[in-house]
Order: sequence, then structure tokens, then C-alpha cells
Amino acid sequence: MMPSQRLVILGSTGSVGSQALEVIAQYPQYFQVEALAAGRNLERLAAQVQQFCPKRVAIEREEDWPRLKALLPVGFPLEHCLAGPEALSDLASLPSVDTVLVGLVGLVGLLPTLAALRSGKRVLTGNKETFVAAGHLVAPYRSQILPLDSEHSAIFQCLKGEAIESVHKIYLTASGGPFRQTAMEDLQRVCPEQALKHPNWVMGPKVTIDSATLMNKGLEVIEAHWLFGVPYDQIEVVVHPQSMVHSAVAFKDGSLMAQLGTADMRVPIQVALAHPHRLEGAYLGQPLSLTERAQWTFEPPDWDRFPCLALAYQAGRAGGLAPTVLNAADEVLVSAFLEGHIGFLEIPRQIEHLLQVAEATWGWKPEPELADILAVDDWTRQRLAREFQGSFSS
Repeated sequence: MMPSQRLVILGSTGSVGSQALEVIAQYPQYFQVEALAAGRNLERLAAQVQQFCPKRVAIEREEDWPRLKALLPVGFPLEHCLAGPEALSDLASLPSVDTVLVGLVGLVGLLPTLAALRSGKRVLTGNKETFVAAGHLVAPYRSQILPLDSEHSAIFQCLKGEAIESVHKIYLTASGGPFRQTAMEDLQRVCPEQALKHPNWVMGPKVTIDSATLMNKGLEVIEAHWLFGVPYDQIEVVVHPQSMVHSAVAFKDGSLMAQLGTADMRVPIQVALAHPHRLEGAYLGQPLSLTERAQWTFEPPDWDRFPCLALAYQAGRAGGLAPTVLNAADEVLVSAFLEGHIGFLEIPRQIEHLLQVAEATWGWKPEPELADILAVDDWTRQRLAREFQGSFSS
């Protein structure tokens, strides 16, 4: 019988957090939500608080607390409401909690993830930026981590019971996004509305733009390197437009194992929540039918069309602070693109430029301290803000 879990959901109003709560709601006998943390979507947070009755809530700004309270029924028994970035780490290390689900986007997920791991929690995470910027700090806690991304969940399932030494290659599949067949000259004129129309997945705006540039897949390569302890030369990206094969592992004996499923984030979420068990009937959509999918295709990525993928491999292999610069620059530039301040192709151009400047300024010393990671993250954001003369927020 599956034991019950007491959970904290960080990023509860985002795409991953909301879908995780959909799954959790189906099984109240197994999951008790102890705390929720969200940004500024107070209406959705208030609805979640009413449904799941957490003892604690964290929000981004303390001044929003009266508004959140007003959205709840009079006398609602919410014991504690915290605010600010440090509140995330406080919730992640609560003694009463077994499992911390990290649905945060960006480097904001780093400190609470480390807090949860260091306090012995089981961590379910879709926050790839933590692995990108500080993979060497979280790698010692691999046994406590369960991935939420569909690709890493697929690899995790394929590796179950297998020795990592038996792996020949990991294949990370990518849909190719909305611009897989767009003419190169047309990419100059891509607008945010076009880039946000992912052909297969429903995700948050930042992840969706990263999927359009293939930076998301590059970040996943770095995450896979740290999460599974596999060298970069053994991680290969394959474009699979149908998004039914979520990733695969080739073994040294010639065997190839893949994990298949429909394009629904609730599937890997429920895999992580229930591990090592399986929730009978937990799947909320239509199961994959092999007979209805007559043709699946696979192809190598177009490296000229998607320079962000090459930049991610470059930063990952360089190591040190290079992935931190890559991640911070991407966060700022994606935001700038969504706000209409820069063009689509300016994202990889500026990232490449920042990597060159940062290497000359900081160097890529191996295994940087947490303080260095945070300092270089801030330096990258401030540098971009100065170069663009404050035309967009960092």
C-alpha cells in the first residue's frame, strides 16, 4: 500500500504546480498539502487555499497579504502567511513535510531546492535552472530527487534498475517547437504570439519561448548531465515532432529502451508523486494508443536554426560559471522578447556575446561556490540592463 505524503508545492499557481494539484486532488487519501507558495496570481492561489486547506502560504510580496486574505472566506483558518524569497526556503525545510514539489521557473528555485535537500526532503522538481547553474551542488543529493519534466521522467523510468555504467547514450527528444520548418529569413520577424503557440505542450510563457529557441532542450541536456551523471558526449538531442516518445536510453549491449505517452505533463507528475508505486487510474486524459499513431518521425536538430542548443552544450562543457551566465542571460532576454523590446534572433546573439564577456571577466573556474553563482547571476542581469540602457526589466 502506498504511504501518505505531506507536501509543499512551490509555484502552485504556475503550469507545473497547477497540474500537480489536479493529480493530488484525485487522491486525498495519499496526499496532504501542508503549504503552498505562489507569486502574484492571488485569485488562483486563494482558490487553491480553499480547496486544499494548507497550514501555511507564501507569496512574493508582503503587501499582497491583505488582498489574499480578502479573497478567502471570512474566518478561514490559514495559520501562517509568509512573504519574500526566503519564505520559499522556510517552507521547503518544514519539519512536518515529507516531499517538496518545485514548480518554480528560474534561479529562484535554487535556494529552496538546496534547503529541501539539505533537510532530507524528497524533492520533485521541474526547475531545470537549479541544475544548470548549480548542478555540482545538487548532484550529491541525486537519490532524493525525482524529475517532473517529461524527458527526464522518461529517462528516470528507463534507467530504473539499471547501472549507469551500462548506458551508451541518452536520447532527449524535442518537438522542434513552432519554427521547426520556418524559413530562416522569416525568423527575423517572429513575434511573441507566434512563439507562444507550441504545437504539442501547454506550458508557461518562459518555457514555451525556450522551446521555440530550443534553449529548453539545451538546459535539459545540462540537467540530464547532473541528474544522471552522464557525460555530455553521451547525451544526444533528437527532434521528434509528434512528442509521443519522451526520451530513450541506449545501452552498451545494443538495447534501446524508450518511454512513450501522450503530451500531458500530469503523467510525469503522477509518476514522481507516486514513486516507487503506480497510481491506478490516476491518468486524467486519454491513454496513448499505438494503433492510432501510424507514423512517428525522428531527425537531428538543425543547429543553424537553433543556435541556443549549441550554446547550451558549449556552456555545459565549459562548466564553472558559464551555465549560470547562460541561464541568467536567457531569462532576461526571453522576458525582453515577450515585452517586445528585442527580436527573436537577438536572444542567441546576446547570449553568445555575454558568454564571451563573462569568460574574459570571471573565467570558468570549476565547481564555484554558491556565493559566486549568485554574484555572477546578478552581474549578468545588470550587464544586460546596462547594455540595453534600461529598456527592459531584468
